[in-house]
Amino acid sequence: MNDSKHSADADVDAEQPFVTHLIELRDRLIRALIAVGVVFAVLLAYPGPSGLFDIFARPLIDHLPHGSTMIAIGVITPFLVPLKLALLSALMVALPLVLYQLWAFVAPGLYAHEKRLVVPLIILSTLLFYLGVAFAYFVVLGRLFTFIQAVAPKVITAAPDIESYLNFVLTLFLAFGSAFEVPIVLMLLVRFGVLSLDQLKAWRSYFIVVAFIIAAVITPPDVFSQTSLAISMIVLYEVGIIGARLLARYAPPADADDAASGGETVKSGD
Repeated sequence: MNDSKHSADADVDAEQPFVTHLIELRDRLIRALIAVGVVFAVLLAYPGPSGLFDIFARPLIDHLPHGSTMIAIGVITPFLVPLKLALLSALMVALPLVLYQLWAFVAPGLYAHEKRLVVPLIILSTLLFYLGVAFAYFVVLGRLFTFIQAVAPKVITAAPDIESYLNFVLTLFLAFGSAFEVPIVLMLLVRFGVLSLDQLKAWRSYFIVVAFIIAAVITPPDVFSQTSLAISMIVLYEVGIIGARLLARYAPPADADDAASGGETVKSGD
């Protein structure tokens, strides 16, 4: 009888931490959604979905032939596409707050050296993603549309669909934003002993080939965007090697850090 009672109490004790984690996860998700919602409301107020789409479409509009405009094929597309853009923009602007909520949820289960690494890496990875998107918007898109207009037959009147344009540019943003995360990936691989600096240096020539293959797969079929993405990845590969070298120089190895934190714990327990 007592054994069954103790077993039931143990099951209840085991379920309580799980329920607590679920409640905390729910609270973190709600806070992240609130952050996105607040930014979304601000974007709806200013510049508004239409004004935001005008800014978003500027690289294309500036390179269309005189008198050409964009079109909307669907009946409610002129309403839904700018609204979708506003929501995605709100998510991107609120990304640091969303990542902070994720960090706050997983932080209690991390080691001391992991906690010291996560926050700087989250900040750096977010900035690199923003930098990749900005590079695509300010540098790549303008030259890409100039190239397209230069090679397009003169008898064709350009009138791109706004939904196709949105999907096209978002794909490009995601490609460049993700490619700019190469230094973070390399730094983590070296930090946790998956790769060494010597291996990264030896694989430079292979990465150049891989970079051009990736660029050919995930970017539009034009020379400029593919070359821009590939060269960006190659440069960022070198930046990743430098960052991994600095991280290895100024941060203690993970095993040594864990041992030190474990020793401190035993000492405090004594």
